[in-house]
Amino acid sequence: MTGPGETRICVGAIAGAFGVRGEARIKSFCAEPEAIADFGPLTIEDGAREFTLKLTRPVKEGFAARLSGVATREDAEALKGTRLYAPRDRLPALPDDEFYHADLIGLAVLDTGGAEIGRVRAVHDHGAGDMLDVIPLPGTGGSEVLIPFTRAAVPTVDLGAGRIVVDLAEAGLTDADMAEESDD
Repeated sequence: MTGPGETRICVGAIAGAFGVRGEARIKSFCAEPEAIADFGPLTIEDGAREFTLKLTRPVKEGFAARLSGVATREDAEALKGTRLYAPRDRLPALPDDEFYHADLIGLAVLDTGGAEIGRVRAVHDHGAGDMLDVIPLPGTGGSEVLIPFTRAAVPTVDLGAGRIVVDLAEAGLTDADMAEESDD
């Protein structure tokens, strides 16, 4: 199992049962989908349950797989929607211009003038590319914004310093967008 404070990355999810003999349908979030089997054992989000994973064959939108401790179709179906995590240190290093979403969450967001405008709360991909979900600094009255995670909109990502720089104009935002009150 992963230790306390160890960073884990979501590498896939259980999409339900496959067949009648306890196999599960696995959706991989890995760049090389079959690599999900190389990072095990995998855990659920809170780390309370661990699975070894053996891919048995490709299926539409994923793989059929055997999971340790899952013996029946009902066991597999009960896990539908469960996300699977691997320790960060088991995953391959990325090129300089690529990042794991988990590495971006929590980073300070600065504008090109160096003023801190918020923090990355989440990274979303709705099909047109990654979007950074940025929440404003407490007490600023700013509103949450989505920023396209492109080189033009986010020219600098400095994991070591724990910050990213956003070009508000390239992101389609203005200083006013970052300071206006939310209508919630």
